[in-house]
Amino acid sequence: MGKMGDTVEEYRVTGHVKWFDPTKGFGFVVADGGGPDILLHANVLRNFGQSSVADNAGIEISVQETERGTQALTVHHIDPPKIEPVEFDEATAATPLIDDAHVHVEPARVKWFDKSKGFGFANVFGNDEDIFVHVEVLRRCGFADLQPGEAVGLKVVDGERGRMASSVTSWDSAFKN
Repeated sequence: MGKMGDTVEEYRVTGHVKWFDPTKGFGFVVADGGGPDILLHANVLRNFGQSSVADNAGIEISVQETERGTQALTVHHIDPPKIEPVEFDEATAATPLIDDAHVHVEPARVKWFDKSKGFGFANVFGNDEDIFVHVEVLRRCGFADLQPGEAVGLKVVDGERGRMASSVTSWDSAFKN
């Protein structure tokens, strides 16, 4: 940081997530207007209310130039990546087709999520029933991964094999005010 009296110029950038690794605690954003990659630290993402973000997700951030390069200071908005249609197996065939506009977002906590297996479970507050969370739902909602104990907002619907999340939102964006 600069000396007393120095001002650090902060400006907004829109772009997309090049990659983000929750284990390493950082990733990079590419600005729509080009330029050097922008460091996105896990703490900045956590301040927005998410522990991860999907590769290629659209993002609006405030950044500043530092001696080490351009760094994100604040995340203002995340748009899920545009996902090409993919074939789903029988267990997930209903996942992308569910009309959940009528479903309210419920506060939930992640029980566990295994990105390599492609799914995990969460519990809505006040209910010990496991809610199935599929990785494709996560990606569609702009997440790359979930951490055990993470608070999220879920839209929960009845699937062929029980209760499942049709969408996932960050706690902060789901329950502001």
